[in-house]
Amino acid sequence: MNEVTKPRVLLVDDDASLLKLLAIRIESKGYLVNTVESGIEALQTLKNQTYDAVITDLRMDEMDGMALHRQLQSRYPSMPVIMMTAHGSIPDAVEATKQGIFAFITKPVDKDELFDSLAKAIEIHGVHGDETPTQTNIVTRSGAMLHLLEQVKLLGPTQVNVLISGASGTGKELLAQAIHQHSHVSDGPFVAINCGAVPGELLESELFGHKKGAFTGAVKDHQGLFQQAQGGTLFLDEIGDMPLNLQVKLLRVLQEKTIRPVGFQEEIPIDVRVVSATHKNLPEAINNQQFREDLYYRLNVVNLKLPPLCERREDISLLAQHFAGLIAKRMGQEQKQFANDAMHALVRYDWPGNIRQLQNVIEQVVALTPGKVIAAQLVESALNSNVSIAEPLSLNDAKKEFERDYLINTLKMSAGNVAEAAKLAKRNRSDFYKLIKKHNINVESLI
Repeated sequence: MNEVTKPRVLLVDDDASLLKLLAIRIESKGYLVNTVESGIEALQTLKNQTYDAVITDLRMDEMDGMALHRQLQSRYPSMPVIMMTAHGSIPDAVEATKQGIFAFITKPVDKDELFDSLAKAIEIHGVHGDETPTQTNIVTRSGAMLHLLEQVKLLGPTQVNVLISGASGTGKELLAQAIHQHSHVSDGPFVAINCGAVPGELLESELFGHKKGAFTGAVKDHQGLFQQAQGGTLFLDEIGDMPLNLQVKLLRVLQEKTIRPVGFQEEIPIDVRVVSATHKNLPEAINNQQFREDLYYRLNVVNLKLPPLCERREDISLLAQHFAGLIAKRMGQEQKQFANDAMHALVRYDWPGNIRQLQNVIEQVVALTPGKVIAAQLVESALNSNVSIAEPLSLNDAKKEFERDYLINTLKMSAGNVAEAAKLAKRNRSDFYKLIKKHNINVESLI
């Protein structure tokens, strides 16, 4: 097994000697192991690296194992967690199981029990190396995106409806395709429609089909997209733009698993996996009576949120080179390289149009570059000069921003309890209050 396909394990314990011993034992079984001595360090590490399992101690000073697990459940719901404790008891084990802990092991740790639990966790949840950008058509090295793909692998084989939310241009259709590729209907068709791009009066016919003569212009029978997607996946993009009268009909289709084409009298059974997506705030649309609440809950069994490109800057250079390669191949040219300052300009830009905008910019600069190297001046010209490029913060401002974010996160972990937050930060309470006042933080708003 090479380094790329070895399962990665994050080991968390505030006992340095035990941490070292367990790491040696686990590595001897062919795992790659990283060790940290606190829950907060573990969360920081997970921002930059994906892992296949976390093994953590229950009793730790800064953040105990259950608090860490709650954070992991929120941020990385597919991550298996194995809990260790020297204070093992039946109530602890029962509570841990209720909270979704994968396995509960008492100290002194029985290595065979640990290895067995770890092997089962990897077998069920898979190895990061099984997922590659080319298998899902998603190019990424972002920790947030890789964890999203882990969730896709778990959701794919299920039949639950998935709602993908995210700004325009973030790649919602690609994520829907990834869900289809991992599903039980992956051999069937993947059919997509943008509900906002089809006039309301035509959308019903597009989705459900129509009978010849059903309306003016219906010169022959038309098979709708639900029938075209039979035995596969139907992707309803921009579902928030669907007219209310059609939302009622879609809800009935999802409930009854049948459709009635326009002009038909009989119902036609369907077997279709539905994945939908929107850039809109649907709960707000529900409040404004622009979207049906019952349809929202039917579609939103599981919600996957795609981050904007400005929150996954580590992917910008990767995507830029990827698009440049595709364009060069299409044009029958050698792939062009970006000058360092050209790539720097791309990475610093905020990309309000997300990946779609990035692709358009790369298309433009590749087409306008006669040589092999894409210059910074050409990139900056393509980046619409009336939109400012984000300048890096000064060191002092960056420190202030980090300190404020740290205080807010710590207060959230302690549910607004300042004394508990001060203990987590290893500061006395009066100093902690001064820092809260300095950064003008409203503690009550964080509860």
